Amino acid sequence: MPFAMTEAPTPFAIGLDGGGSGCRVAICDASGVILGRGEGGPANATTDFDGTIRHLCAALDIACAGAGVAVADLAGMPAHAGLAGVISAEVGDRVARALPLRRVTVTEDSDTMLAGALGPQDGSLAAIGTGSFFARQAGDASRSVGGWGFQLSDQASGAWLGHELMKLALHVSDGLVAESPLMRAVLEELGGPPGLVAFGRRALAHDYAAYAPRIVEAAKAGDSAGLSLMWQGATFLRFALDGLGHRADEPLCLTGGVGVHYARYLDDMVLIPPKGSALDGALALARRVPA
Repeated sequence: MPFAMTEAPTPFAIGLDGGGSGCRVAICDASGVILGRGEGGPANATTDFDGTIRHLCAALDIACAGAGVAVADLAGMPAHAGLAGVISAEVGDRVARALPLRRVTVTEDSDTMLAGALGPQDGSLAAIGTGSFFARQAGDASRSVGGWGFQLSDQASGAWLGHELMKLALHVSDGLVAESPLMRAVLEELGGPPGLVAFGRRALAHDYAAYAPRIVEAAKAGDSAGLSLMWQGATFLRFALDGLGHRADEPLCLTGGVGVHYARYLDDMVLIPPKGSALDGALALARRVPA
């Protein structure tokens, strides 16, 4: 028999997290205990606004069912949504207006990832997968750089590594740099320069990123090309952190399928594992909203 609303813990905050692989919603009470969770489809506010709202609402419905409450009962509760594709305040405001939550703040997902990874601790985050961004928080202030997409940004990412690998392979073919086992294999697989050019004409970010695991492993084996690319990525990572004002004594959290592999190139930094997920960060930010 369903419990009466008066018997349920009072919902306190709602966290929403969305990206290209899906979205997640969690509801917690005043003590931070999770009351309900829900998952849904992709949520990128720029590439598919209508789909983002539909998937977030579906995940919210599931979370509410788990918590034993109706969506309408949560409309006045503090909420925070960290979503891919929130490239401006206008996009965030549009998402907020479309959600059935009157007190929701909508930001880019870097904010929630930073809050989840570090909690209240000062420090920086390097989130590096297919794409990349870098962020730092100090006190109540936070700032991020990068994350503008593979075509113009996302340095050190899997897509960037794969793209640089193809460029380096052409240099090898032109006799400008020495061949390595990795370079030889890529040139043979793609059919030499004509194949590389054909690949480059059709490849998307995830196509280039598919080569990142091979680059990481080649570097570990001492391959000159793999090492060169990983050191270049690590150099940009340091450049981004310097720009954010990261201090030598502050912790750095490396996340993402590629990010964790930069640890061996950053042995002078204070590296820590992430304390939580982006959804944890969304809940934490929602709970900071005054009652």
